[in-house]
Amino acid sequence: MKTYLLTALSFLSFASIASELDIPHLLDVGNSKAGADLVATCSACHGGKGQSVNSDWPNLAGQNQRYIAEQLKYFQQGDRENALMLAVVPYLKTLSDLQLLDIAAFYSAQVPAVGQAQDDAELLALGKSLYMAGDLSRGIPACTACHSMNGAGNDQAGFPRIAGQQKSYLTSTLKAYRSLERNAGDYSLVMQSASQNLKDKDIEALVNYMHGLYQK
Repeated sequence: MKTYLLTALSFLSFASIASELDIPHLLDVGNSKAGADLVATCSACHGGKGQSVNSDWPNLAGQNQRYIAEQLKYFQQGDRENALMLAVVPYLKTLSDLQLLDIAAFYSAQVPAVGQAQDDAELLALGKSLYMAGDLSRGIPACTACHSMNGAGNDQAGFPRIAGQQKSYLTSTLKAYRSLERNAGDYSLVMQSASQNLKDKDIEALVNYMHGLYQK
């Protein structure tokens, strides 16, 4: 009963932040076939089918379309910066919004990666507890409020899939939000708030749990 109460309270608190953001009711859809002709530059790091070859680089396969398109736009406009993406930005600047959406559609249509969580009972228990219910006493909301029970996220709202995502990437991302370093877009405010009270051990546990999530 306590777990359900924490989940509900965390959801309401987190949803109150997200509700202030402009979330459209309709989702623009790109052309995945057209996108296939635009991803040669991306495949060097993210793989031909969106499964990256390095744990520091995110898997894009099966990622929610709106999220990918928005992040590409942030990189294109200079709102989001990343050393590994610097070489790609000139290419992104040659693309239209529709082409960015086509790239997003291509990766979204690919088969998502499936991760394997570390078999550590204590780490898994902490990760599951934080992901499912948060920690109300420390002001940490449940991740399920936006990323869903199985980590699939919410495509229409633009919340990303985190199930099976690369561990090193998840770790660096949560720490970047916690330090306020990652601040592109309205949703960064949500993640900055959600991650502020996470300790390094919390992040390690969450990353391990999220990496092992998958949709049955």
